Amino acid sequence: MKNKTVAAWLAFLGGPLGLHCFYLRGFSSLPGWLLPIPTALGLYGIERIRLHGLDDGLSWALVPLLGFTISGCALTAIVYGLMSPEKWNARYNPGRADSADTTAGNTNWLTIGAVVLALFFGSTILMASLAFSFQRYFEHEIEAGRKISQ
Repeated sequence: MKNKTVAAWLAFLGGPLGLHCFYLRGFSSLPGWLLPIPTALGLYGIERIRLHGLDDGLSWALVPLLGFTISGCALTAIVYGLMSPEKWNARYNPGRADSADTTAGNTNWLTIGAVVLALFFGSTILMASLAFSFQRYFEHEIEAGRKISQ
């Protein structure tokens, strides 16, 4: 039985590594294998900022990938946590939805905790990623405009 609370916490904490995909669909999950790619690219962008400073053009394109991946996984945790037990069991516990052990899809306080933390951190990281990328983009455009005007 796939537990909704475990899936929500895995999507929130280990989502950028695809842990929730592996938990729900097994090691043949394509999204589980693809999620670490934008995560690694975003971490590479952070490393480029550390090495080359904030003026590096590639870093302001790569860093938001990490933020969007984390935010997307937080949204997935929210969707998992708010899914009704009937829908959860029909989707992730097929054939066992009518059995006596259907508590895997029930919502408890740990599930709500995952949803609340995912909402808080996911929205914060999303807004920070947007602000960082737009600020860097517009600073780049202003600098290009100054070069043209000289």
